[in-house]
Amino acid sequence: YGVCENLRKLEITGVSCRDVYAKLLHRYRHILGLWQPDIGPYGGLLNVVVDGLFIIGWMYLPPHDPHVDDPMRFKPLFRIHLMERKSATVECMYGHKGPHNGHIQVVKKDEFSTKCNQTDHHRMAGGRQEEFRTWLREEWGRTLEDIFHEHMQELILMKFIYTSQYDNCLTYRRIYLPPSRPGDLIKPGLFKGTYGSHGLEIVMLSFHGHRARGTKITGDPNIPAGQQTVEIDLRYRIPLPDVENLRNFNELSRIVLEVGEQVRQEQQQEADEGPALAQEQPAREAEAVPAEDSRKPEDGAAAAEQAAQSGKGQPFVLPMGVSSRNEDYPRTCRMCFYGTGLIAGHGFTSPERTPGVFVLFDEDRFGFIWLELKSFSLYSRVQAAFRNADAPSPQAFDEMLKNIQSLTS
Repeated sequence: YGVCENLRKLEITGVSCRDVYAKLLHRYRHILGLWQPDIGPYGGLLNVVVDGLFIIGWMYLPPHDPHVDDPMRFKPLFRIHLMERKSATVECMYGHKGPHNGHIQVVKKDEFSTKCNQTDHHRMAGGRQEEFRTWLREEWGRTLEDIFHEHMQELILMKFIYTSQYDNCLTYRRIYLPPSRPGDLIKPGLFKGTYGSHGLEIVMLSFHGHRARGTKITGDPNIPAGQQTVEIDLRYRIPLPDVENLRNFNELSRIVLEVGEQVRQEQQQEADEGPALAQEQPAREAEAVPAEDSRKPEDGAAAAEQAAQSGKGQPFVLPMGVSSRNEDYPRTCRMCFYGTGLIAGHGFTSPERTPGVFVLFDEDRFGFIWLELKSFSLYSRVQAAFRNADAPSPQAFDEMLKNIQSLTS
């Protein structure tokens, strides 16, 4: 468990190594790792770790909008430790009045719940107004007066009202980091991404043969946590025009929609002709795009590596009229692929996948241009090491993705 505390410190507290192992580490071993809380559409990322003689549940939060390259923030939600030889003590860390009495229950395999037994510790002297302003500073790094966009104010207030009602009484479901394979375009993992008025959200990038998927770990009332926000078809490279023509949104849109039509036709043909033609499919798909712009699925990583080693990259600029929360995006990219992004109305109504462009900048950053929304999302890798987070098998990871998606479908 990585515990390397001074044994003399243990002796002073009157707790033996056996007590630490049997009553703390072994008893709560099943809650170590990464978890997603059930907070309606918002989700979250909890990392439960052994820290000295404590087990601590840290909630990981994206940096303040729109600073996507900043490090993650984190705050403790609960801790478990041995106060005496009898049993481990669970304490809620929510609020601003210090640790207080809490409870943890392992509901079933890969699921546990927390409960605060003293929710009065979460209240502030100034009432809900003071609680809201404190939450706003922590969550967004600003005051409500700083946010002039009325729709954003509504979204922020809605999130506060919804999330604060739980009072740290939550159910968590285990999530795994995506498995890495030699042919992956880049290393899969967790990324912070910009989502317009919703602020920054956490997305998990994973690879599945010739497809890459971005799954929301945190979400919003439009596209909830657990849903697949973007899907990229790595068989279809998007040949970007030169910088001057790239500024023309209609030109980029024309190129993407042409590729999208090729994808649609081949999917239709595959459905009509059945699985008998499945073996011939890779060769035909590679011919769908001009040879100089195409890459077979297994060539994606090699192409990315070749572009990186050449050190050249391709000039990149957002088309006129495409909005971006963060104007500090890279001005060169390695390559682009055809993809689709999930959009929906409030409450996840009328969801549909719409065409877009996946832009690979480097090993740690990518972007997505949402054609229909005329919007750009920038994603930056979460630079954190997580223990006890690897999936026992690729099948277990795929099953986990299905489970978290089904909760909000």
